[in-house]
Amino acid sequence: MGIIRKTKSVKKILNEFQIESKALSTLDLIHRFEAEFNKTTIYRVLDKLEDDGVLHSFQGKNGVKWYAKCEDCTEHKHSDIHPHFQCLSCGQTDCLDFSIHIPKIPNREVSFSQFLLQGHCENCMA
Repeated sequence: MGIIRKTKSVKKILNEFQIESKALSTLDLIHRFEAEFNKTTIYRVLDKLEDDGVLHSFQGKNGVKWYAKCEDCTEHKHSDIHPHFQCLSCGQTDCLDFSIHIPKIPNREVSFSQFLLQGHCENCMA
């Protein structure tokens, strides 16, 4: 993992991922920290944390980028190949705890993949 400077913005954003067990969108984080940091700082910190294997990202509904904590990733390889679920009613989005097998494709090397399942969470179905 690369060297992450523990600036105020890095500490606060990392703390949000310690508190929350679900994924957080860039929009959520911008809203939470709009009084403290500008959007550029938030995007820069998220990009750095992803580059260093601390967070992984995926595209959600309407193209919004979401982030979640990595488990065993490094700055050289993200190993978080798992699906994510997004509720179409409340918007809650989280990682699903099972892996997906990526088949070998002749004459190709897969570097990145995304799996987003959408539907309704247990709270919204109740």
